Amino acid sequence: MFQLHHCVGARSFRVLWTLEELGLACNLQVLPFPPRMFARDYLSINPLGTIPAFFDGDTAMTESAAICHYLASRHGGGTLAVAVNEDDYGPFLNWLHFGEATLTFPQTLVLRYGWLEPEERRQPGVAADYRKWFLARLKGIEARLEGRGWLAGGRFTVADISVGYALMLADYIGISGEFPPRVAAYWQRLKGRESCVRALAAEREAAKAQGVSPAPLGGFVPQQGDEK
Repeated sequence: MFQLHHCVGARSFRVLWTLEELGLACNLQVLPFPPRMFARDYLSINPLGTIPAFFDGDTAMTESAAICHYLASRHGGGTLAVAVNEDDYGPFLNWLHFGEATLTFPQTLVLRYGWLEPEERRQPGVAADYRKWFLARLKGIEARLEGRGWLAGGRFTVADISVGYALMLADYIGISGEFPPRVAAYWQRLKGRESCVRALAAEREAAKAQGVSPAPLGGFVPQQGDEK
């Protein structure tokens, strides 16, 4: 069975969502956020202390977008990936990695310097700048979705899951009210997808059963509007 080490609301949710979409079971280990501080034993599993850590037998992986691609390609029968011989293979890879490298990265700085650091180390200017950076990068998604329901291949793929998690994180930290129209509609489609709903339920139930707060990112995340 697959094993996934996860924190509620963290980028490892991409992997859990992919597993639910494919109907694949996993041994879900939910850790307090951030695990490098509150679950020091986890460093023996992933010395970086980052989430996710994913295991498929002897295969160990720690990059969420790569794990989603791996699952779609090796265990998904190609249903959630775009094959190399399809016209949208290049765009598929681009959007798969855009979700993490371009959309999630600036939000981690918003979180760190807006809320997670001790009061004396917070930098509101940095948080505000990277918030604007994130919102500006949504222009690419808005343009791509003109005349399309999904990002690549004319179907739902792990590229949508990768970008979808970034939009979910934006929702958690109160930025989603500023999504442009097509991105806002896209986010509604994504969060209403049955696999996303099931993944959220599995996350919540596992957290409660394992004595971990079911609040996203350990409860550090503010409600919408608190960042202003």
